[in-house]
Amino acid sequence: MMSMLPLSGYATAAALAAALWSLAPQGLAQSYPARPVRIIVPFSAGGPADLLARVIGEKLQHGLGQSIVVLNKDGAGTILGVDMAAKSSPDGYTLLLGNVAMVINSSTGKKLPYDMLKDLTPVTLAFTQPLILVLQPSVPINSLQELIAFAKSNPGKLTYGSSGVGTSIHLTTELFTHAVAINMTHVPYKGVAPALTDLLGGQIDLMFPGITPAMPHIRSGKLKALALTSKTRSPALPEMPTLIELGVANFESVGWYGLLVPAGTPKAIATRLHTELVKVLTMPDVKENLARQGGEATSSTPERFATFIGEELKKWTEVIRTAKIKVE
Repeated sequence: MMSMLPLSGYATAAALAAALWSLAPQGLAQSYPARPVRIIVPFSAGGPADLLARVIGEKLQHGLGQSIVVLNKDGAGTILGVDMAAKSSPDGYTLLLGNVAMVINSSTGKKLPYDMLKDLTPVTLAFTQPLILVLQPSVPINSLQELIAFAKSNPGKLTYGSSGVGTSIHLTTELFTHAVAINMTHVPYKGVAPALTDLLGGQIDLMFPGITPAMPHIRSGKLKALALTSKTRSPALPEMPTLIELGVANFESVGWYGLLVPAGTPKAIATRLHTELVKVLTMPDVKENLARQGGEATSSTPERFATFIGEELKKWTEVIRTAKIKVE
């Protein structure tokens, strides 16, 4: 027979339940994590993203008190790895190292197995790196003004390389050509390395690679550098001006990485992860390590990172639409 509580008993039980519920997030955060945490990297092992995840993971495990497992899930231009993270249990034991490619995929209009904005929750931006405009030394251009003037007088004559159709290098160049009203011929490659090889060999005229792979060739004089794509100068090349400084108003395109969790992850756990990640990303040795890669360790509030992703999505959607780029 079911026992009945008097009304006062119900009130007491309700008050107790409410009190326990209010304590739940705190208790959840205190007991988390109880097992290893994984960072899904939607790129192959050994690359810049993998290295970044391992630098962060090595420090993060001390703050969380659990080991961090880096899981490389490469394929389909980050789609496989992002999908894996988006469909993971929202329990704080899976993080995604997302980047600009993830946003570009969502900018193309093609059908994806996930909704980036609905299925993932931003935690913090982690790393930014400018791209850099470099030319083959044999090209008789030595300044941004000369480049623009030559391109206007010779539409389509200058050739630029990219790491593939719809990649950040391709879209950055399209953003640039639209901003300065010039026309150049696109030569897509299957990756940054073969594009740089042909640039060094004189098969193409210019390119917007990340600062890290370009820096050794700039230092040796094998490439001419004209400007950075970031809002501010880079500590890696402090003498190099930005496109904004040279008169291309409001131009910004940076490579970036950030940490996200599956949507629905308890706020208390997401907050704990954010706190520990910010500690890691502000450590002097971490900042120095990432500076050697030509970029900067950074951090943000989850809200600011979400806004940043939204801004990136809007920008690249507009570039793809305006340039009529078809991404397979």
